[in-house]
Amino acid sequence: MKLQRKNRLRATALGALAVSGALVLTACGSDDNTGAEAEGGKTSAAASNIKCDGAEGQLRASGSSAQKNAMDLWVKNYMAACSGVEINYSSSSSGEGIVAFNQGTVGFAGSDSALKPEEVTESKKICKTGQGINLPMVGGPIAVGFHVEGVDKLTLDAPTLAKIFDSKIKKWNDPAIAALNEGVKLPAKDIQAFHRSEDSGTTQNLGKYLAAAAPSDWKYEAEKKWPAPGGQAASGSSGVASQVKAVDGSIGYFELSYAKSQDITTVDINTGGAAPVEATSENASKAIAAAKVKGTGKDLALDLDYTTKAEGAYPLVLVTYEVVCDTGNKADTLGTVKSFLGYTASADGQKVLTDADYAPIPEAINSKVREAIAGLK
Repeated sequence: MKLQRKNRLRATALGALAVSGALVLTACGSDDNTGAEAEGGKTSAAASNIKCDGAEGQLRASGSSAQKNAMDLWVKNYMAACSGVEINYSSSSSGEGIVAFNQGTVGFAGSDSALKPEEVTESKKICKTGQGINLPMVGGPIAVGFHVEGVDKLTLDAPTLAKIFDSKIKKWNDPAIAALNEGVKLPAKDIQAFHRSEDSGTTQNLGKYLAAAAPSDWKYEAEKKWPAPGGQAASGSSGVASQVKAVDGSIGYFELSYAKSQDITTVDINTGGAAPVEATSENASKAIAAAKVKGTGKDLALDLDYTTKAEGAYPLVLVTYEVVCDTGNKADTLGTVKSFLGYTASADGQKVLTDADYAPIPEAINSKVREAIAGLK
């Protein structure tokens, strides 16, 4: 049963990855089982729950590559239900998404970090009567994937991860790694650490975790740009995952769906709790459930606890926000933005996340997200 579930999840992620990164999709000829049925214009139960009212034309969006696999599935399901509507999500990076949003070229942006104060100020030029707000939509673990021939299980803690990514630990048989992996035969092989080449919310969330959980070993500000010397860069989560898959002795960070789709083994994290914690959507949900809303008004930016030692809570998590104008959205895309994001925040939309190795947003928070979407103007 466990093997069957693993294969099913891997197949789901692979199917998502097969969709174009730019996602210019049409509903015509869709074979999605959750979409519209051809006979008599009837729809399946899942598709019939998608409300297409007010949606029309093309909606452009861009940003976070962390949510790409979820966005692929959302777009496919939504466009199968809402004929004549085209959703174009360009998976680039959180930084590029925010730039596009504040330039007014997209209806919403995906970002793995909440807007900075200066970005909110800039958004007022586009939103006119309002400002950009953060709507948490996708949760999940940042998996630390590794590829070391002969090693199929590995436990690390925050200080050790910090030293690896800061080029302070350079060999796989370093005493600090060995101490966390008793009985594991570690080779005297160079560590090849990969990081994102472009501004990335995933990088920023990794930095927040390391700064909070290993403050003595990670002295860098948590920014979207990779801060530490050394290591090797790759583009996007998919690029980092591909390098880890290909290079013996490598380690890198990316969303769990990328690890699943490329069959990359992930690190268990020693949080100081009763046992090391595996990177799973369920374990990430336990950590995200403890988050507090720090935004005001319709802004729902979250404060995550990266130092949790709660049993089974995987601390290295991120939340991807959809960034929209609270008021002042463009009239020609407002209806589609509300309709599409209404679906992604719905029970059906959030269920997709679990199937694709993400973590749904806890209902206490998600109910506020749905309320905010309904009130967009």
